[in-house]
Amino acid sequence: MPSLSLQADRLFPSDSKTRDLARRLFERVERLPILSPHGHTDAAWFAQDTPFEDATSLLLWPDHYVLRLLYSQGVSLESLGMGRGRDLATVDRRAAWRIFAGLYHLFRGTPSRLWLDYVFVEVFGFDRRLSAETADFYYDKIEQDLAQPAFRPRALYDRFGIEVLATTEGALDDLSHHQALRASGWDRRIITTFRPDDVTDPDRPDFKANLERLSGLTGENTNLWAGYLAAVWTRRAFFRESGGAKATDHGHPTPRTADLPASDCQALLDRLLSGRAGTEDAELFRAQMLTELALMSCEDGMVMQIHPGSWRNHNPQLLERFGRDKGADMPMRTEYTGALKPMLDKVGNRPDLTVILFTLDESTYSRELAPLAGHYPCLRLGPSWWFHDSAEGMMRFRRQTTETAGFYNTVGFNDDTRAFLSIPARHDVARRIDCAYLAELVATHRLDEDEAAEVAVDLAYNLPKAAYRL
Repeated sequence: MPSLSLQADRLFPSDSKTRDLARRLFERVERLPILSPHGHTDAAWFAQDTPFEDATSLLLWPDHYVLRLLYSQGVSLESLGMGRGRDLATVDRRAAWRIFAGLYHLFRGTPSRLWLDYVFVEVFGFDRRLSAETADFYYDKIEQDLAQPAFRPRALYDRFGIEVLATTEGALDDLSHHQALRASGWDRRIITTFRPDDVTDPDRPDFKANLERLSGLTGENTNLWAGYLAAVWTRRAFFRESGGAKATDHGHPTPRTADLPASDCQALLDRLLSGRAGTEDAELFRAQMLTELALMSCEDGMVMQIHPGSWRNHNPQLLERFGRDKGADMPMRTEYTGALKPMLDKVGNRPDLTVILFTLDESTYSRELAPLAGHYPCLRLGPSWWFHDSAEGMMRFRRQTTETAGFYNTVGFNDDTRAFLSIPARHDVARRIDCAYLAELVATHRLDEDEAAEVAVDLAYNLPKAAYRL
């Protein structure tokens, strides 16, 4: 039966001299605390600290990378125990795990394989590879381990060496789990992130109802442009006060921004609420709101993250049957230089504002993103995201952005995951790739080793801490 282990020099260069350099650099960062300033884990896990249930609900169902690849090979999500309105108590989770285990070979060469093997070895201590033959052995051991106090969410938070972990909640969330965390007396740091897409995206079917709820929560008249902005401002303050929020997050289809007169903004809102909106009005509204939200960040100091370029829930049949976030989000071609100009004309020269740009379009790294971040004081580049948060994707990011933007206009790494156990695995990969890249610079005499060691620590810890004002 094939064994399973993690090679100490994984992801390091094959050349022995450069590999030795990478190894020395990695020794400086391997055990640094983990900063996770953006992600999608559930605050309820830590507020309630109840045991995770089983391998399927912990490692299979939340991972859209895993789901999308299985689905691409003809595996129905029903066979994995998923479906709207399904009684999870009746689902045969072991059967779903067996399907996954029997198809584990599909993940060869993917980042999912790196992350999962790390979890299997480092968290659960497996030394045999996952397969159809070992499926039940894995399932039983994971279930037994999860019943132990050492595998509860708070214990794993400490075991993983996490210093700060940010969740992400919509603008209408009551943050009850964050408030319960604070009241519990547990002194670890879990903060929320303000994600207002539910009240800034008119293409959402619940947009009008959400604005009514926003009005009820804040006492503002959200039919008026000034009242709507005041309501968003009030919710930002609530997130800071009740959830410790340091950042906002915006998952718009594009990074388009606008700077309209207030009268035009009111007319735009009127059209959207009355059902008379034109085909471009939703995009124009989102564009105006990115500028308004940047202005709000200038006032309250919250870091602004823009995650554009995803065609979310591209598969309508999958969305209808299983809901959002099941692996059907697709990258789109994205333009930044012109799209961001209205906002940058207004706030781009402010060093007290931080706007972190992400992309799913790698072709923009050297052409647009690195030059923009290498000039405007407010801009920073977020790390490789989704389909590119992989060993090769991270290396391409460094190669295409460093010469123009440098290291210090980037923000290190954030894991952006729903899969809690993958957090240390993802940071391990990011630190190894950064050390491999830095080792190349040293080996080719573009950087001294003492400087590379400082940069490695900055990328792993200091830059995210500073960028997210942690």
